[in-house]
Amino acid sequence: MLTIAYIGNGKSANRYHLPFALKLKDKINVKTIYSRSGRQTWQPIAGVHYTTDLDDIYQDPAIDLVVVSTPSHTHYAVAKDVLLHGKNVLVEKPFTETSAEAQELFALAKEKQLFIQCYQNRRFDSDYLTAQKVIESGVLGDLLEVEMHFDYFRPEVPTSVKEFSLDTSYLYGHACHTLDQVIAYFGEPDDVHFDVRQLLGANRMNDYFDIDMYYGALKVSVKSSYFRIKPRPSFVLYGKQGMFVKADKDQQEYDLKHFYMPDHADFGIDQPENYGTLTYVDDAGRYHEEKVVSEVGDYSRVYDGVYETLVNGAPKLVKDEETLLQIKLLEQGIQQCRR
Repeated sequence: MLTIAYIGNGKSANRYHLPFALKLKDKINVKTIYSRSGRQTWQPIAGVHYTTDLDDIYQDPAIDLVVVSTPSHTHYAVAKDVLLHGKNVLVEKPFTETSAEAQELFALAKEKQLFIQCYQNRRFDSDYLTAQKVIESGVLGDLLEVEMHFDYFRPEVPTSVKEFSLDTSYLYGHACHTLDQVIAYFGEPDDVHFDVRQLLGANRMNDYFDIDMYYGALKVSVKSSYFRIKPRPSFVLYGKQGMFVKADKDQQEYDLKHFYMPDHADFGIDQPENYGTLTYVDDAGRYHEEKVVSEVGDYSRVYDGVYETLVNGAPKLVKDEETLLQIKLLEQGIQQCRR
């Protein structure tokens, strides 16, 4: 059993972490949740100790892992404090604001023989897993282009943010999902082209990005905007023999926002109308167009991976070098913003 505590008791902890940690009842025991204010705006969890005293975590020898789910600009300082108090740590994304901070945390963890990892739950999005299944089926032939979109129509968000900051940056806040998906599956690119914008003008919120990553003849594009009244497909794959379009994103976040939790058997499950469409020509020249049943997404697989590493000595699910590469790409991209 892995006994864990949380620093941070907001939306991140209660929506994207706790439902999935609590799902693994035979592996994970949630013991303590810290928040500085002590305010409780979420339903308390029976048996969990809520505290405003960090020593309830740091001085508790039963706690094996601390999860940092505080605002992103605090991740480096909080994670470093956790390590200095001798605790393993799982850090919400974006891991840090700079690659230098990330390198320092990895070095400190190594020095103290502790575990530190970024919480990359989007590796277990159903649309991402389904796209992988289609690629690996081989029916598309040689893969030529991948388009990944993460769009909103929320013009009130960038309009309300009057000054640029990394905390409100769309690149840091959302490319930390999609860039990790690309890196995890395709590895380090040969070349990268950034188009990172502030559609409302200089020194305003970064509200758009378009990143092209090149792997030989393959181009993988990660695109996002706050001003798409109709979102582009979540995934589009193009190969020499066909294409695959997955219009809808993973359903886990939709269910979580409606407080429909993973204890329901159909949580996060695509319905047939959500399935992607695969179109291709086979080796005999026959044309095919068919629906592809979506893979099942499951964010609890991150916690399962952490358990396997800390309890059974398995390799880290998210490698240090993958996190460092992602932060370096975020650093490069944000340089295009005008302040």
